[in-house]
Amino acid sequence: MSANPSRRPSQSRHRHVTPAIAAALVMAVAVPTAVTDAVAGVNDDASASTAARPTPFQRDADAVRDTGAIGVQARVSGGRHGPATVTSGTADIRTGRPVPDGGHFRIASNTKTFVAAVVLQLVGERKVALEDTVEKWLPGVVRGNGNDGRKITVRQLLQHTSGIHDDYPAIETAKKYYEVRFRPFTPEQLVERAMRHRPDFRPGEGWGYSNVGYILLGMVIEKATGHTWHDQVRQRLLKPLGLRHTYYPGGSPTVRKPHARGYQRFGTKPKLVDVTLYEDPNASGGLIGTTADLNRFFRALLGGKVLKPAQLGEMKRTVPLNDEFQVAYPGARYGLGLMKTGLPCGGWSWGHGGDEIGYMSRNAVSDDGRVAVTASMSTGWATSVEDALRQHRAGVRLVANALCREGRQTVRPW
Repeated sequence: MSANPSRRPSQSRHRHVTPAIAAALVMAVAVPTAVTDAVAGVNDDASASTAARPTPFQRDADAVRDTGAIGVQARVSGGRHGPATVTSGTADIRTGRPVPDGGHFRIASNTKTFVAAVVLQLVGERKVALEDTVEKWLPGVVRGNGNDGRKITVRQLLQHTSGIHDDYPAIETAKKYYEVRFRPFTPEQLVERAMRHRPDFRPGEGWGYSNVGYILLGMVIEKATGHTWHDQVRQRLLKPLGLRHTYYPGGSPTVRKPHARGYQRFGTKPKLVDVTLYEDPNASGGLIGTTADLNRFFRALLGGKVLKPAQLGEMKRTVPLNDEFQVAYPGARYGLGLMKTGLPCGGWSWGHGGDEIGYMSRNAVSDDGRVAVTASMSTGWATSVEDALRQHRAGVRLVANALCREGRQTVRPW
């Protein structure tokens, strides 16, 4: 969730919450859809392709494609029918090759949940406290223009209630993308940008999505452990959970194969720009992964295999989103790196989602972690709020509908 679909388009980074294009363009890039179903009980990574008539899952993926998304892949793990994957659209508009059902993508603000899990593990080990101030760990870093790290806690950074203004650099044009794609900002530069602004509200007295808050949390992790945030994610989460296809790209602008190429729509003309190459490896959204790995992580997290009960309970203590975010997520609430969202079948799901240039992802996980659904869309929008919201809402419907179908016994009342 870095970007916010309800903000002006240039700031759509769910980084990542951002979340019509001409019908002729959609038809030009559409390719026959594919569906993959795995035998119940086998590992998500071992799905075998079978021909099938369009299922509701497939129809929802096609509906996302029809909003203008170039490529779509979605996976459900657990549930009544076992692992299943659907794809729609194309992975590459030059060749028309199909979207890989196990493809890598920039998971963007889903990274925040990994970072939050590391912080809460440190809380469980009594190395960090949720009520520690930012000043305790990062003396003098959050200062100026009314910003005061002595009054902001770790909990507030995790929950976006710190008031720190989110001045994350926007990429509004293709020209800007080519200028900055290999020149990422450092954490220090991004924090310094934020300190040029007055806070959006007093700490604890509002809610405002802040990528910079999670960049600060990455710095806190390093101070508390002596290791980088991504090293701690790898050692504490990726290795123990067997997430072999989730990784920190470091200084590499590429996405590991297989992957669908990422595309961005700039301006008002229906022209696509290939933005697959990009460097932005910060703690607010720097990881790359797969739908299978994200499902496995969220199932383990909600299933109690990542955090102690007390820390998982803290993670699930939520506050309302601000009016701006309610446009994209009506009635949703935010915990500590985890969002709670209502379902059309009357219960709720947990998850996060993420938007990075060229990629959008949405997910939904049952409260007990038995069922998880993740959708990746290889298209981003810098044209209008309405365009971004259209794709976002179709992606949310896809994952919510799948969770309702597959998790009837696990969905709880709101």
